Order: sequence, then C-alpha cells, then structure tokens
Amino acid sequence: MSEKRLAVVTGGARGIGRAIVLELLKQGRIVAGVDINAEQLNDLEAVCKQQGFDVITKCVDITNSEKWTECLEELANQLGGIGILVNNAGITRDKLMIQMDDDDFDRVISVNLRAAFVATRVAARSMVRNKFGRIISISSVAGVMGQAGSTNYAASKAGLIGMTKSIAREVGKKNITANCIAPGFIQTDMTAVLPDAVKQAALDFIPVKRFGTVDDVARAVAFLASDEAGYISGQVLCVDGGMAM
Repeated sequence: MSEKRLAVVTGGARGIGRAIVLELLKQGRIVAGVDINAEQLNDLEAVCKQQGFDVITKCVDITNSEKWTECLEELANQLGGIGILVNNAGITRDKLMIQMDDDDFDRVISVNLRAAFVATRVAARSMVRNKFGRIISISSVAGVMGQAGSTNYAASKAGLIGMTKSIAREVGKKNITANCIAPGFIQTDMTAVLPDAVKQAALDFIPVKRFGTVDDVARAVAFLASDEAGYISGQVLCVDGGMAM
C-alpha cells in the first residue's frame, strides 16, 4: 500500500509544512519533516505526539546540496525508498527589482528552487527503482501571475512549475506523477504581520472573499499524494479562492 511509503516534507516544522506533515500522518503515511530550525522541529514532534503520531524529523540546511543529498539517501536506504516528496520549503526577500541585489535573488532561488531540484533528483531515482512516486511542489500564485516586489520569489515559484512539468514527462512511464500546488493568500505567521491595508486589498481580490488556511493546502497535497490521483500529472492546482483564474 502507498500509505507505507515514506513521505518527505521540506519546511515541515511550521505553517503550511506542518499542516502537510500532520495531514499525511492522518492518512497513515510514514512522514519525515525536514527543516533548518531544530527548535521548531522539536515542537513539531511534540505536536505530533499529542495527536498520537510518530514523525521522523531531520534538521538540515537544504541549500547545502551535499548534506541534503546525504540526508535524503539515508532516509531512502533506511525506509525502502521515498514514495512521496513535498517540496514546500520557501523564503522571501521582497524588494522592488531595481533595489534587489544579487544575494537577495540567489538566496531565494537557492532555497525555493535549487534545493527542490536536488531533492527531486534524489527522490526520482528512488521512485524509478520502486516504480511508484508522487512529487508535489508548493509553488504560488506569484509564480502563475507574477507579483510586484517579489521578482526573486515569483521566479523561484515559476521555476518550480517548469521543473515539475519537465520531470512529469521524464518519469511518467514509471508510475510517477509530478504536480504543483499554487497557494494564494494563506493565513500563516508570514502573512499575519502584513499591514491591514495590504490584507484588505488582497481580500478584495479573492472571489470567495476569505483567506485560505494551511489545512486547505494540506488537504490538496494529501489528494495529489493518493492512489486516487494517479492519472493527474504535470498540473498546477491553484488553492487560492479564485485569485489566479
């Protein structure tokens, strides 16, 4: 059963990532939550334990390709391969493009896109061997529509879409699917600090007239990870209340 295959979730310690970890655990998956923040990973373990689940946690800097590859290969070797990969980790360094320096751009690309490429490369090898896989990358409506003041972030999220469509074509015949989820305005710690005027402007633009929750995204991930979604590949599912239509 696919429930027994390992699911790896990057950026899994809080926010959308934590919700994904918990949702996959509820589905009976074996789940490894990966994050750079050890304290938040400890909190994730405590939350999972309170809800009756055991979670694997790995503290690693995913921008260190060598260490990140070693971590993934170790998990795959210990648990019979990686069945589900959720590329969720992401950062922002928002500025107008004319004020953005190279480091602002490179750092966001490194975390949001390059680390996802490294993870997908490792996971895909495992999935090809096992003739099963679900690769799910968390993009953004910014990668679909563009977003002023977030050129680096939008580029990284659009890059995930292109990468996903390409890998879907490469590995589809091996019973492996690759899809993106593009969340819109989701209530997280990152969005909580935005000025009220910014929140209201966003709300006015959302047809369903509410902000999304981390669980909205997590449930979409769980569906794409399921056996029932086996004929869905190379797609971008916008979980955005209609923002990007």
